[in-house]
Amino acid sequence: MKSPWLGRFLLQEDLNFLLTNRIPRIGATWLMGWYSRIRSRRLTRLSLRVWRLFSDLDLSDARDSEFDSVHACFTRALRPGARVVDPDPCILASPCDAIVGACGTVREGTVYQAKGMPYALAELLGADEAARMAPVLEGGWYVTLRLTSTMYHRFHAPDDMVVEQLTYISGDTWNVNPIALKRVERLFCRNERAVVRGRLLADATPILLVPVAAVLVASMRFHFADVVMNLRWRGPNTLPCDAALRRGDEMGWFEHGSTILVFVPPGIGPAPGITPGVRIRMGEALLQRDSGTGPPAP
Repeated sequence: MKSPWLGRFLLQEDLNFLLTNRIPRIGATWLMGWYSRIRSRRLTRLSLRVWRLFSDLDLSDARDSEFDSVHACFTRALRPGARVVDPDPCILASPCDAIVGACGTVREGTVYQAKGMPYALAELLGADEAARMAPVLEGGWYVTLRLTSTMYHRFHAPDDMVVEQLTYISGDTWNVNPIALKRVERLFCRNERAVVRGRLLADATPILLVPVAAVLVASMRFHFADVVMNLRWRGPNTLPCDAALRRGDEMGWFEHGSTILVFVPPGIGPAPGITPGVRIRMGEALLQRDSGTGPPAP
């Protein structure tokens, strides 16, 4: 059971920021990666009991009831029927379980990680991808999806789509919680991340998903790329893809918990109720198409 006193103590902003960011972040991330892969059910059960002291970890919808390692729990699959993917063709489903963060319209190539904390789309995506996609996304919608450490960590296709390119950008491992987002400028542009460029099959509309790693979680896997993208991987930076996915198909997973940024061009906006602070599950309505046709392809 989570300790209310301990939770309040650790949620104090200054202490939280100190504990999660003023540490050797990359070293701590490597250490966590090593520890999480130790195969011992006894150690795993003990680790999960400690984890529950700090969090609201709920494994009731997990496919497995026992885990050989902490890593297996982080990357757990769901039991059948635990998530329902919205079938409405006008809807783009949430790719993951998350808390909605900053969202809004791309204006002059600028978006926000938190109130008063802008960052440039070009810096997030890298020069080549920004040159291609920034003009397409101008005036379009973006939404930040934050995965906490206890959430389901796999992510899925928001609609029938083709993944055309995957770009890996190495970086730091700052925590991506709201406390850090209010204090660290251009945080998403500093952290390790991947830029997944795709195209929706229904109308050829382009879409970008940008999974961003964080402290203790600098590793991402994609089913359509046969590499582990983490701080030890040095490239190639860009991988061409031709991966057809159906709505709800699993795309990959984080090794712990982090953030996914979703970018769409004009013609697609937020689904009803999508505002900062709202909790959403994979498969629920995140975005919706406006009436009429979408924008031309880039």
